[in-house]
Amino acid sequence: MVREQLRLALCRWGLPVRLRVDNGAPWGSWGDFPTALALWVIGLGVGMHWNHPRSPEENGVVERSQGTSDRWCEPWTCVTPQELQARLDRMDRLYRETYPYRERKSRMEFYPGLAHSGRSYDVAQEPGLWDWSRVAEHLSTYVVTRRVDRGGSVSLYDKSHYVGKMHQGKIVFVMYDPDLNEWMISDREGRQLRRRPADQLSRERVMDLNIRGRH
Repeated sequence: MVREQLRLALCRWGLPVRLRVDNGAPWGSWGDFPTALALWVIGLGVGMHWNHPRSPEENGVVERSQGTSDRWCEPWTCVTPQELQARLDRMDRLYRETYPYRERKSRMEFYPGLAHSGRSYDVAQEPGLWDWSRVAEHLSTYVVTRRVDRGGSVSLYDKSHYVGKMHQGKIVFVMYDPDLNEWMISDREGRQLRRRPADQLSRERVMDLNIRGRH
């Protein structure tokens, strides 16, 4: 559902250079590996920026815009979701295309690039546009912490990976090797404890938004 709505937005506005998102579903948590949806976006050549936790000021423009929507649209007076959506659509057009912003110009006039990013997107062309190497390179930049459980394993994308019972309770560091498509698990001293196949990660599974594994 989220991806389908995002595709509609991309068709209309074009591919952005970067998306700024909050933490949690469906984008993932700051400081952990990205969700399948975020990886799909990265594969399209769009950068991702996760706001720091509990820092709404990092997305101040959107926060203010939501306040404006609330004041202008008065959602509590709408009878149906469809009525509210129609008001929101009208407000968005007024805010972008009519309401004075600077030099007596609307935002659309002042920033003509708002009409389209210049980077075209078409759902039918997505398989050719999407590139797994972008995803692999992005994942390789992460160092994520895990605590080894009683069974000697850590969980990555909901799949259990064995490290060793002698390490239970330890904090370990997980990195991704894009060349071998493997997880590298090390201790605090940088000693490699285990390498495990990252078989959940592939072009097909990310494109299907299906990278969660079973324990």
